[in-house]
Amino acid sequence: MQEAFDYLAEKDRIFRIIIDQFGLPLIPKRPQGFETLLLLILEQQVSIDSAKATFLKIKDSQKTITPEVLSIVSDEVFRNFGVTRQKTSYIKALALAILNKEIDLESLPNKTAQEVRQELIKIKGIGNWTIDIYLMFCLQVPDLLPLGDIAVVNTIKELLDIHDKEAMEKYAEKWSPYRSFATYLLWHHYLKKRNRRVVY
Repeated sequence: MQEAFDYLAEKDRIFRIIIDQFGLPLIPKRPQGFETLLLLILEQQVSIDSAKATFLKIKDSQKTITPEVLSIVSDEVFRNFGVTRQKTSYIKALALAILNKEIDLESLPNKTAQEVRQELIKIKGIGNWTIDIYLMFCLQVPDLLPLGDIAVVNTIKELLDIHDKEAMEKYAEKWSPYRSFATYLLWHHYLKKRNRRVVY
């Protein structure tokens, strides 16, 4: 980990500035599996805190969060938890994909990032942002830049004055093979500047 941050600080002065100003970030980690993917679906386009509150309501009510259990929870019950109709359909699509053996989550750690992406992207409601975060937080993939993440994009705009995603991707090539660690630093800057703390 230290090697990654040293490499980035040497490659790009913005990372030296972030580390000098705010120190090193925590590396987000989450368990692999269905629960985390459910939480990531809930986190799409809302704050982490809001999604977590909804997740805890589901967990408190259902006791066990498994594909078997959530596949038969009614849309009305999900609505009472604060889950939109669209996200309810995504959660059920994920649960059914697992139950129908269209995807085996336990096999994902043995696959390349690209293979994981190709499998997960087939499931309704799981796009590149969700996959990027799963790869980074759960599978500890070291070299991803999630340009579907608004905090990452806004921080690059702020620090580097780059406003086009293709240009961002091109610029960030020099951060490889540690673009995930670059992302952690960008999030760190984003949160510290706003005096916010997130528990991943």
